[in-house]
Amino acid sequence: MKERIIGIDIARALAVIGMIIVNFKVALGENGLEWVKLFASIFDGKAAATFVVLAGVGLALMTNSALQNNDSQKLKSVRKRILKRALFLFIVGLSYIVIWPADILHFYGIYMLVILLLLSCNEKIILISGITLTLLYPLLISFWDYETGWNFKTLAYLDFWTLNGFFRNLFFNGFHPVIPWTSFMLVGFWFGKQDLKNEQFIKKAFWISLIVFIVIQILSNLVISFLSEGSQQTTSELTEIIGTNPMPPLPIYMFNGIAISISIISACIVIGKKFPTSIITLALNKTGQLALTFYVAHVIIGMGIIEAVNPGKMGNYPIEFSVAYALGFSLICILFAVYWLKNRVSGPIEWIMKKIIG
Repeated sequence: MKERIIGIDIARALAVIGMIIVNFKVALGENGLEWVKLFASIFDGKAAATFVVLAGVGLALMTNSALQNNDSQKLKSVRKRILKRALFLFIVGLSYIVIWPADILHFYGIYMLVILLLLSCNEKIILISGITLTLLYPLLISFWDYETGWNFKTLAYLDFWTLNGFFRNLFFNGFHPVIPWTSFMLVGFWFGKQDLKNEQFIKKAFWISLIVFIVIQILSNLVISFLSEGSQQTTSELTEIIGTNPMPPLPIYMFNGIAISISIISACIVIGKKFPTSIITLALNKTGQLALTFYVAHVIIGMGIIEAVNPGKMGNYPIEFSVAYALGFSLICILFAVYWLKNRVSGPIEWIMKKIIG
């Protein structure tokens, strides 16, 4: 069995914690102190993007050996595992969509099918496919109305359970549509094919992606500020097109998300290598190994508790409560991971998935 790269699991833990903060903010309430809103907004679109890029890295690490050795038998077995995993995540994600419409897992299932199609392709084709999906999206948006099906005030998707509505949401204008979000997984898949144990490559990847992220942020803000000329409405319209918000997922957001994801993953790999025995490193490493369990738990348990206590107040809690609750829940997740993995090798949902898909 290949040795796990500690930094990958650390990044996975940070991505899950970031998603818990964002999702609790959306589900519980986001009005209140400006500095708390600013802190919570840092994770918008970035945590989820990192989560998907990491899934691509994981798929690469799972398939690298079979592809490099041209082992057709092993490759066939890995393909079957990915297919079963994609189906499992798709079903799990849809199972609680009524409680949490912003689920990402059912989208994951489709992203993984795209990876399956490109599994044996060379790195250049994988990267070009990711870039193509990102650049294709503005073309789609010029043909179809992005707002179809949405009530953006309540974040409800009105015809989700119709055939047309379901596929429109899945591929075009849902929270994490297959086009262009699969790009994140494709870039992760490409990144995972590189030598992640090469310190020089990882440091180079960190600096390049960080610089790209900063440049995109600065240019986006400067251009919006310059073109809007102080008009609030123009600022709002321009932010949708050349801003770094995840909805709609236009190229500026996508490239920004890719850049921050690669820099976070690279930084975590370096930290994991430099401080392998640190208490924080070890705790986050274990938390990352239970990422799927915690993603499901934050919806079913985390949001479920608050809804059970006071269903009428959902969405109306102050941002201070939403963020404090998210951080508290994340701390419980970390402590649970440390305890759980003392005598076990995988998390509860990970164990179920392993039993089902083999």
